[in-house]
Amino acid sequence: MIPLETDLDWDLVGALPEMLQTIYGSLNKGLNLTAGDTVLIRGGSSTVGLMSIGLAKMLGATVLATTRSQAKVAKLTAMGADHVLIDDGHIAAQVHDLLPEGVDKALELVGTTTLTDTFGAVKPAGKLCFTGGLGGGWEIEHFSPFMIPSGKFLTSYAGEAQDLPAKIFNQVLAEAKAGKLSVPIAKVYHGLSEVGEAQANLESGHFVGKHVVVLD
Repeated sequence: MIPLETDLDWDLVGALPEMLQTIYGSLNKGLNLTAGDTVLIRGGSSTVGLMSIGLAKMLGATVLATTRSQAKVAKLTAMGADHVLIDDGHIAAQVHDLLPEGVDKALELVGTTTLTDTFGAVKPAGKLCFTGGLGGGWEIEHFSPFMIPSGKFLTSYAGEAQDLPAKIFNQVLAEAKAGKLSVPIAKVYHGLSEVGEAQANLESGHFVGKHVVVLD
């Protein structure tokens, strides 16, 4: 249970807990992200990716984020990304063009299919946290520990609700109310009669953000 104080609408408040727990757990427990860090969000135009951008900025990081679509660049920038990279499967070189040594930390949301390239964007002694498999890759066939680049660190996140402190949740709510942090909600639906529309829109891939059904 997370105590909260807010007068924001429940369509926004209800959309946050699970998503925010995953993101904060990844950035805090997985990456130990601190103010001043540079972090790469691989899969930045996903709902979790968008919220990761906003939360990482709230925590004081410089954020690089990826998308496969030029049309989504403006959305990532609006969420707070300092640099948006077009992902063609190989973005390490783009990162090094901006930051010759690479980023301090990286959040992998695309999956094992891009893990090696994401590691290439991380500086020596940097960390990579594996949290999602948007591209369908959850496992590495014939995995060997020697696949992890020497001097770099691989971790993962799949935690529990206790990883989201009430202080952080309420800070996010306050930032959202003040207009300093945007919650990526694509569309709000009302009642069970609109669940089918919500599912169809989710599967269409034509929306950016979370679909929220409110039971009136």
